[in-house]
Amino acid sequence: MKIAIARQKYTPYGGAERFVARALEGLRANGVEVTIIAREWEGDAVGMLRVDPFYLGRTWRDVGFAHHVQRIIAEGRFDLVQSHERIPGCHVYRAGDGVHATWLELRDAARGGLARLLTDRSPWHSYVKEAEAAMFRHPDLRAVICNSRMVRDDIARRFGVAAEKLQVIHNGVDLDCFHPGLRDEHRGRVCAGLGISVAAPIILCVGSGFERKGIPTLLRALAAMARQDAHLIVVGKDRRLDAAAKLAAQLGVADRAHFLGGLPDVRPYYGAADVFCLPTLYDPMPNAALEAFACGLPVVTSPTCGAAELIEPGRNGLVCPALDAVATARALDGLLADAAGLSSSARNTVASLSSTAMVARLADFYRQLVPPVA
Repeated sequence: MKIAIARQKYTPYGGAERFVARALEGLRANGVEVTIIAREWEGDAVGMLRVDPFYLGRTWRDVGFAHHVQRIIAEGRFDLVQSHERIPGCHVYRAGDGVHATWLELRDAARGGLARLLTDRSPWHSYVKEAEAAMFRHPDLRAVICNSRMVRDDIARRFGVAAEKLQVIHNGVDLDCFHPGLRDEHRGRVCAGLGISVAAPIILCVGSGFERKGIPTLLRALAAMARQDAHLIVVGKDRRLDAAAKLAAQLGVADRAHFLGGLPDVRPYYGAADVFCLPTLYDPMPNAALEAFACGLPVVTSPTCGAAELIEPGRNGLVCPALDAVATARALDGLLADAAGLSSSARNTVASLSSTAMVARLADFYRQLVPPVA
């Protein structure tokens, strides 16, 4: 049996993909040949097939890659092709990025004005939406891996995909790497490095792309909180970092908002924080929220975040509308009042979502689709 995974840029050591790679190792051990189809990849990997047609611009880039993968599928070189890109005709699609059409609707509603008109005139967004719809309705699609029930229900409602094709497998988290003990290891050092009193409450947000992650709302919430001694740490990249810093200054919280950029190791900041907040416009299932839970941090997020389905209000976090800074401020104040008391419940939220458990679920899923080699 031969299977392939298509991903334009394959990074086996980042995000949920590394867990998929580990599950596929189990298939290889049982005699299944696994190939990665990609333009480029990082790290050492076995069975790589480079597909890198010439392109100018991201629309041409995506169209060219999709056409080459479709050609490979038509040649019958593999018994099963799983795509992490929106490619009509793939056998399995992993909806790690959720539904593009839904993200655009939520983003345009938040932006207001001419946002929808500009989106409709974008060749790339038009292509992605058309490819997405064609993929979900293609007769050769056997299954969709969804990383949250939110994504599963959205795909079923919008595209009419049969329930038996939609498999929910939450992202896994390394419970040995992310744990409440990080607080004793890092709190004092991080506070000293950022000039924060160890007695001050600390809110953490991890994520790149500030508009999508809700950083403007979070800054407004910081300004509206009753706890005016609270500090916010933001770990993540954004091309408009200066705009976020300017907003913090306008709101009078520049001395309490710390923008650290992208970092290879976020664990010290989970250890330093008291609560985690991600008022995202749209996020299928952010690894950062799972890591925060694992570190014993209660989580504040939005209804359009897959992590919201893991929250038991008042026990491990709260859910607030993505653009409601006042509600977010109240939620943060409430959780900070008993953050230590909620730590155990937060940790228990992901007790069944270890990386090992995720690999086992993925392996079972693949075994159902790929019969054992005789």
